[in-house]
Amino acid sequence: MADAGGLPELDPIVHGQLRLAVLSLLAGVEEADFKWLRGKTGSTDGNLGANLNKLEEARYIGVTRKFVAKKPNSLYRLTPAGRKALASYIKTLRRLLGGAL
Repeated sequence: MADAGGLPELDPIVHGQLRLAVLSLLAGVEEADFKWLRGKTGSTDGNLGANLNKLEEARYIGVTRKFVAKKPNSLYRLTPAGRKALASYIKTLRRLLGGAL
């Protein structure tokens, strides 16, 4: 999709800095828990949780929630739709940058 100026649009769900980081991290692993993602991104619990919810609502990530030793544990994984959205985002970004790289 392109904006009025003819430039391709970046997916606003993927474009968020923390959401892009999460998708990129999940692209390299089978699954990851909340604590690992928080450590890798340096995010606060609330900010990471809100952004994970957005990605889950968009169906870019899947989550399995369970309890381990009576403590909640959420495992996140990139869905096929999320992998496609990330690849499309990167392709669009390359087009926007043109020969700048």
